[in-house]
Amino acid sequence: MEKLNTLQPGRAWPLGAHSDGAGVNFAVFSHAAQRVELCLFDAEGRQELSRTPMPGHTHDIWHAYLPGAAPGLVYGLRVHGPWWPDRGHRCNPNKVLLDPYAREIVGRYAWHDEHFGADLHHPGHMDSADNAAVALKARVVADHYDWQGDGHLHTPLADTVLYEVHVRGYTRLLEGVPPAWRGTYAGLASEASIAHLRRLGVSAVNLLPVHQCLDEQRLVEQGLSNYWGYNTIGFFCPDPRLASATDGRSARDEFRTMVRRLHAAGIEVILDVVYNHTAEGNEHGPTLSFRGLDNASYYRLPPHARMHYENVSGCGNALDLRHPRVLQLVMDSLRYWAGDMHVDGFRFDLAPVLGRGDHGFDARAAFFSAIAQDPLLSRLKLIAEPWDVGHSGYQLGAFPPGWLEWNDRFRDTMRAFWVHRASTRGDFALRLCGSSDIFQPRGRMPSASVNYCVSHDGFTLADLVSYEHKHNHANGEDNRDGHAHNHSANFGVEGPSDDAAISARRRQVKRALLATTLLAQGTPMLAAGDEFGHSQRGNNNPYCQDNVTTWLDWSRADDDLIDFTARVLRLRRAAGLHADRWYDGVQDVHGLADLSWIDTHGDGVAHDSWHLPDRHVLGCLIARPPKSKAPLLLLINSHGYGTDFTLPGGLWQVLLASAAAPAAAGWHEGRRALHLPAHSLTVLGAAGHEVHIDAPHASA
Repeated sequence: MEKLNTLQPGRAWPLGAHSDGAGVNFAVFSHAAQRVELCLFDAEGRQELSRTPMPGHTHDIWHAYLPGAAPGLVYGLRVHGPWWPDRGHRCNPNKVLLDPYAREIVGRYAWHDEHFGADLHHPGHMDSADNAAVALKARVVADHYDWQGDGHLHTPLADTVLYEVHVRGYTRLLEGVPPAWRGTYAGLASEASIAHLRRLGVSAVNLLPVHQCLDEQRLVEQGLSNYWGYNTIGFFCPDPRLASATDGRSARDEFRTMVRRLHAAGIEVILDVVYNHTAEGNEHGPTLSFRGLDNASYYRLPPHARMHYENVSGCGNALDLRHPRVLQLVMDSLRYWAGDMHVDGFRFDLAPVLGRGDHGFDARAAFFSAIAQDPLLSRLKLIAEPWDVGHSGYQLGAFPPGWLEWNDRFRDTMRAFWVHRASTRGDFALRLCGSSDIFQPRGRMPSASVNYCVSHDGFTLADLVSYEHKHNHANGEDNRDGHAHNHSANFGVEGPSDDAAISARRRQVKRALLATTLLAQGTPMLAAGDEFGHSQRGNNNPYCQDNVTTWLDWSRADDDLIDFTARVLRLRRAAGLHADRWYDGVQDVHGLADLSWIDTHGDGVAHDSWHLPDRHVLGCLIARPPKSKAPLLLLINSHGYGTDFTLPGGLWQVLLASAAAPAAAGWHEGRRALHLPAHSLTVLGAAGHEVHIDAPHASA
């Protein structure tokens, strides 16, 4: 240890701890610090062996080089500087801090009083208790992995189908996965797991957060955990709780093997990332890393109340990407996951936070500019959750070209149309055609709209048609949490039902919602388990339920629904319904438009009937599908009863019927009525090119 205590100035780049084979270089940012100490610990991180000031200081980067040090070394940081909470400064040298660039975190966080930088009884005073024995530390790693030729897949957006999934919940109960692998990265990469993904025909898994996170104090005290993972503390660390650790591999290497195996199956890996806030919470939270290093630089603080935090994330604090070093942290983290971990894209939680300047959201903010010019990141899939809880936080459609956005307008319209018939045909048509009213005027393409009816946040598809109300009591918040306005229905009985009529109606609506989501223009997203009827027993906010509430119950899987979902996706690909171009509805020299809307009598939809509240039957005629030589016809009936629809001229073949027991299949002559069952979507293909639409003509 004497040799290791001889610190040299080292280099200011790269940030974090990096081994060169002869020693380790350390570099950390802090503008507020007056001195930064490097603290070395035993292998378990329990005993502090030494603390030495870092001798290098260049442009707010504190740096040091430790000759003879090697991967495996455990370290932390202590920062000497101002303790002026009313001015935004919270430096406390009694607290060992985690390196923001840690590649591996040592220790399991527990809620000890020693973690709090302020005196719990006198919040304005600095706490003098030392937390070295219980603090999270970083371990220097040797980051080498044999990728065996693997690389990014770069699946075209037009061919992209997202499958949102939690690493743990997906395989925790999946037979065919080795028991030790269930609920882990290895489990997601298992043959049984990949076989289901390939059966469905999805092109990408969108993983709920895998960055190492912490469980909030309230949850721990109630015996719960932050299952979803939206509470990050390690932006470079795959969460070890999702690793099997059965063969001595690190969580990093198990994650990489998962990516490599999924890539070999033609499936991209997209991460849900949380760069809008950290696990340190508000001014009453613990001092773990960023707060003690440089609180005023890392976080957005109210200009006239800098003891507090701007809480535009709703989670207590918000990272301030206006600061170049905070922006650098986020960009370095993204490059690490894209470059070193081969991730194919990112879904950014509460993305407007990342683009907030001094006066609100700005699509030309430094974050978006940095990504746009980055040769690696700019080529990946970038998906925004386009809202936060701050002022003017709803920004659907406002993100830069090249970005995709979760489209909650699609979700709410389609739910209302199919479940309650509370949205009009005009609203339905706009959402079906890529939400052209939102994206087309801004020069965006249909693929920018991520179409979904269900995500991790809210009811599952099965619960959407089984519960009128949320049932979140298990979350410990007296059922106050979670959305109350869900556009859901129970169709007669709250929860499970043995009534055949109720079950049949629920089945019809589920299949119609699935078909609509997967056939609409845009980029479709499925929530894992919706394709086979997964239920969370009416809990629409199970963020803290790491149990059978959220684990997919494969033993109850509806095999027919899985087959139906796969069949819809095959039709999407074969017919070219995924083409990334806008329809214009303009008639050609033969009087035929590329897309037309027709009514039950085979006539064009009259302009004054688009928004009539009692009309919920509609036909969409695609005269020139990109991959089909003949026209396609989508017929929609969201009424609770069947109805007849007069087909356009020609000969039509039923290609898909969402109704579990369709009234008609095979070929049908034009100018004759086809019966549409209740709550159904039917797709037909024309045998020839003679398709005639009677006036009046209208397009959405």
